[in-house]
Amino acid sequence: MSSSAENTQQDPKDKYPKPEYPEQEQSVPGTEAELQPKADHGENSYRGSGKLTGRKAIITGGDSGIGRAVAIAFAREGADVLISYLSEHEDAKETARYIEEAGRKAVLVPGDISEEAHCKSIIQRAVEEFGQIDILVNNAAFQMARESLEEVPSEEWDYTFRTNIYAMFYLCKAAKPHMKPGSTVINTTSVNAYNPKPILVPYAATKGAIQNFTASLGQLWAEDGIRVNCVAPGPIWTPLIPSTMPPEDVKTFGQNTPLKRAGQPAELAPIYVLLASEDSSYMTASTVQVTGGTPTI
Repeated sequence: MSSSAENTQQDPKDKYPKPEYPEQEQSVPGTEAELQPKADHGENSYRGSGKLTGRKAIITGGDSGIGRAVAIAFAREGADVLISYLSEHEDAKETARYIEEAGRKAVLVPGDISEEAHCKSIIQRAVEEFGQIDILVNNAAFQMARESLEEVPSEEWDYTFRTNIYAMFYLCKAAKPHMKPGSTVINTTSVNAYNPKPILVPYAATKGAIQNFTASLGQLWAEDGIRVNCVAPGPIWTPLIPSTMPPEDVKTFGQNTPLKRAGQPAELAPIYVLLASEDSSYMTASTVQVTGGTPTI
């Protein structure tokens, strides 16, 4: 074995920065520019091998965080990508730049996926730009930490559900007529579906719903040859964290996992590539857990 090959093996505990992280707060929905330390989306590390050549993908929340890492990986694997995002225009443009540098087409669609009409417009735009939809990644989500149930405004409860689970229903329903056998849907659930944090009651409830939605839809669409799976991340370092959680929780984010740190978006992207590609052809209604060692059973 060559020395260069030997050097690629690394202790996962030490691969990325560990808590404590710098004190920081952001306004919702947060931006990559203000995140400290910077997140790794695989910009300098992900290497494609043609697994998604010619595919057309939609990624919600694709401007930053996990969505950006998935967009970069998909593009380097040969897919054109439509990025749906709320209002983080600079982050979205940066993600588009990486897609285009990979030689693929990037389409940016801002707007609020909590509204059914906007979800329908995302699908229509993808059909207009790409002519087909092969991969739908339902990744965008809203959360807000609250110390008690009484602190949760009814409007926030409703918005959390509309963004996190209603949007999946809207998007899947609209996309289905444009998806052929071999197409895939990948939903982002969370370790909170199994181990819900008490300060994230609405968010955790939606993640449990996503888990069940995926399992049901995967069975329902199997006859059509369309696979539906989900990924359950643990604590991942994204702008969502300092924009929605108390500063003291941000400082120690990920510290309670067996790997003693937050995960990075780049550590999720290969899982989404797996589920989007033919390598996972016998996987549907499944969940892949990426939790830093936190048990989910």
